[in-house]
Amino acid sequence: MDTTQAQALHQSSTIFDGLVIAKWNRDLFEDMAKGGLTAANCTVSVWEGFQDTIDNITEFNRFFQHNSDLIMPVHCTSDITKAKELGKTGIILGFQNANAFEDQIGYVEIFKKLGVGIVQMAYNTQNLVGTGCYERDGGLSGFGREIVAEMNRVGIMCDLSHVGPQTSTEVILASTKPVCYSHCLPYGLKEHPRNKKDEELRFIAQHGGFIGVTMFAPFLKNGINSTVYDYIEAIDYVIDIAGEDCVGIGTDFTQGHDQAFFDMLTHDKGYARRLTDFGTIINPEGIRTLGEFPNLTAAMLEQGWSESKIKKIMGENWVRVLKDVWGE
Repeated sequence: MDTTQAQALHQSSTIFDGLVIAKWNRDLFEDMAKGGLTAANCTVSVWEGFQDTIDNITEFNRFFQHNSDLIMPVHCTSDITKAKELGKTGIILGFQNANAFEDQIGYVEIFKKLGVGIVQMAYNTQNLVGTGCYERDGGLSGFGREIVAEMNRVGIMCDLSHVGPQTSTEVILASTKPVCYSHCLPYGLKEHPRNKKDEELRFIAQHGGFIGVTMFAPFLKNGINSTVYDYIEAIDYVIDIAGEDCVGIGTDFTQGHDQAFFDMLTHDKGYARRLTDFGTIINPEGIRTLGEFPNLTAAMLEQGWSESKIKKIMGENWVRVLKDVWGE
């Protein structure tokens, strides 16, 4: 493989990560720059309610202030273009749970104005909107339908990655804008409650939705023994079902976090009953860190992917669908 070709392709491409939940600090932002990351959906709320989420966004505003040479906020897709031109990483604030809306529909627009562009409807369990993937799925609530409509109105993308299948189906049908699995893997390669079955992947694609493929090792076929090539296999599996125009990257990078963080994620509400056990967390060999993102482009070329396919999967598809949702 021509390494010069791979480097040039990576540098010229829009590199978009549909989900990063890393430990936010300057070292992390420097690694994003090393990896050539153009923009990312960065989690600022999982189990938090309104006040704690506001506090997290306040902290991120300080990150923007003190690391303005590396990162910038993204409110519209032209900001992603601007980030690429400036050599910075554009940050979309995102939720992995709708808890921060509490029971106030008006909070949706407030968070949109603060830079929140993608919100997952539920994280693993039940909330006021719907149900997560680790318990009996009662579907989208009446309040949830109002939340979906308001997210459509203000331009926040509905994310269904950790959401149960019935709630996901009902959100897909209720939404007038494209929705996404920002970070998922196919059940056909590994049977796991967090992975999506072929019919789920096909259904969201048929209804104009989007699929970001994650590299979170516990959900990959070969677990912690996975490599970047196992990740590419999973992406190709999804493309074979959904087509290459509605698939992208959503790594779920947890870089820099300790075991206490994973304990919080794997318990209901962050502290209650245990929902799952990830075991050892290690990203696939070849792309252990955000700084190794160029290795993914190189491996795609090595696997015979065309440059146009690589550009679409690495970022162009994400930007297009976000423009459909955000309206700009």
